[in-house]
Amino acid sequence: MHIFKKDLLGNTHMEQELIELNNEAKEEGKKYTKKRFIYPKITAGLGEREHAALVGPRGAGKTILLKQLLADNERAFYVSLDTSRLESGLFKLAKELYDSGTKLLLIDEIHGYPGYDVELKKIYDFLGIKVVLTSSSALILHELAADLSRRMRIISIRPFSFREYMFFQKNEQLEPLRFELIFDENASRDYYGRTLQAEPSFSEYLQGRNYPLALDRQNFLPLFRSMLETVINKDLIRTGEITHDETLHIARLVAFLGKSHPEDMSYTSIAKNIGISRYKAEKYVGLLEKAFVLHRVPPEGHGVMKEPKVLMALPYRLLYRSYDECIGALREDFFVDSAVQLGFDLAYLKTNRGEKTPDYAVGDAVFEIGGPGKGHSQFKGFKMKRKVILTQPGMLDSIRRPLFFMGLLEQGS
Repeated sequence: MHIFKKDLLGNTHMEQELIELNNEAKEEGKKYTKKRFIYPKITAGLGEREHAALVGPRGAGKTILLKQLLADNERAFYVSLDTSRLESGLFKLAKELYDSGTKLLLIDEIHGYPGYDVELKKIYDFLGIKVVLTSSSALILHELAADLSRRMRIISIRPFSFREYMFFQKNEQLEPLRFELIFDENASRDYYGRTLQAEPSFSEYLQGRNYPLALDRQNFLPLFRSMLETVINKDLIRTGEITHDETLHIARLVAFLGKSHPEDMSYTSIAKNIGISRYKAEKYVGLLEKAFVLHRVPPEGHGVMKEPKVLMALPYRLLYRSYDECIGALREDFFVDSAVQLGFDLAYLKTNRGEKTPDYAVGDAVFEIGGPGKGHSQFKGFKMKRKVILTQPGMLDSIRRPLFFMGLLEQGS
């Protein structure tokens, strides 16, 4: 497809098809009246010099965010490089748009365009148009962030927090919780009373409704399976760091994690069970973390093996086991997902003697994750002042708090 056509005088004009796709995207953007909680942060940065890259997993709603930006900005233009071929070049498109008065170029699926990094640098250096882009290949955008350096501002687009899910699915606007209040029993009890109605929806959320694509759908897990296959067989290949043959090992690695409990899940145990070297286990886990499929949590303490604990992002574990079979692991996946999204300095606790310890540390606080039967034994001998058991179903006493509190925390708390 040719993006530009020449008239009899040799002037170039954008093809009508590209304009029609832009208009369709704008109309679609108008239909989405609710905005993600991250939306004000995106719009606040539009006046800055840098371009912006919306980085996040497939299905997290990045395309909808672009279309909402399009609907809210008169001098904006949207193009999806997943469906349009720019044979005349991205820079040439940007220049024609800029010359015609466009101030904001919204590029969806940037990884579909070869040599995008060079073109983006030229746009930044020679044109006054602002670019906001997305990509389903988060791995490529990790490289883009380093390569474009001062030219690109990275904005993380994660799946719904539980508070966002309640807003979009249940139309409930829950007051955010400050992290420090979790450790105050009276404040937590008061907050629990104001959010108790949300708890029945928490099990729905854990079962895959943390993604916008699951809204108003009944059978959505096949969509996650398709996304995972695309990540493994397409996104990882695009990085140039693995071969097609290695995708088989990676698929087996993810399946092994999905069928196992996260306790002591490390590079060594993965390598042993998959039949690959520890080096390859570390490499594959690192790539899958950048693709938002896995999480690595480093250990804390003295005399421990310096291997991270490996968990899955919600809800990928449900592709391999039923909800009831893996509820314990899902609770941990949720806790780690939430901590990562909030930017917490998270570590897991482990000793060489095999004695019981709490699950995770955040600063000077320790957390145990589990069902309502969890007791105080894991905290014995720990000198950290703040100790909390997060339970699902929720309980609240001197040391227990509902697990869903983690999904109601405010950003920056």
